[in-house]
Amino acid sequence: MKPYLICLDLDGTLLNDDKQISPYTKTILNTLQAQGHKLMIATGRPYRASQTYYHELNMNTPVVNFNGAYVHHPKDDNFRSVHEELDLELATSIIQSLKDYGVSNIIAEIKDHVFIDNFDQKLFDGFSMGSPTVETGDLLQTLTASPTSILVEAEEVMIPRIKQMLSRFYAESIEHRRWGSPFPVIEIVGKNISKARGIDAVKSYLDIERSNIIAFGDEDNDLEMIKYAQHGVAMENGLDELKHVSNHVTYSNNDDGIGRYLNEFFNLNIAYEQVINSRI
Repeated sequence: MKPYLICLDLDGTLLNDDKQISPYTKTILNTLQAQGHKLMIATGRPYRASQTYYHELNMNTPVVNFNGAYVHHPKDDNFRSVHEELDLELATSIIQSLKDYGVSNIIAEIKDHVFIDNFDQKLFDGFSMGSPTVETGDLLQTLTASPTSILVEAEEVMIPRIKQMLSRFYAESIEHRRWGSPFPVIEIVGKNISKARGIDAVKSYLDIERSNIIAFGDEDNDLEMIKYAQHGVAMENGLDELKHVSNHVTYSNNDDGIGRYLNEFFNLNIAYEQVINSRI
């Protein structure tokens, strides 16, 4: 069998609500990796917030971070990284527009440098994982270089209005997508940036055909990836819109959706109950 590339979103997909990879899914992924298949993380998170899972699964593949704005290989310096930024002038204009809308907070990231507009302990703790440089203060003053992404925190009732504003005034320059847990925010990246584009950039390096790509996701930042993959799989806990474009809907992130789908797809015959019971 030719090797498959298995692309894994993290929050709400590979990770359960405790932010862990469950024993059964981990067993399945380790088994497939031992058989020669490739595992790859494709997430909105920066690498510093995804490297724990990369090393836990002992991956040796590129990583798609910031929803495709940063594609790199932690273990191969010869891999040609991709880092696509938002133009600083454009970013400044967007930030001013968001401030005019009275959003709760704005975060800008440049790889491992985080800028938070208004100090918030929860956001500070969440975005400090991996020990980045963190600055707080008016982004119109502190942000002096082109960011990888901008994240917008706002009241739930404001989210549709903000997305509409971004589409109306900046549609030709940016992509904006909703994140799920742990931080329900809108992420803004450059035009045509997506997880699918990131995956497409590495499939030749991994010598994997598009017909042998499986992708799992749950949120609207997974839409392009699910449509791109030959086998796009939505989680039961995912958005209805994602389920409508997927090839298959699997169990939820808390019910080993990835492990159970892959066990059946590859005919591994690793009994779900057996692994679960062995851990009790």
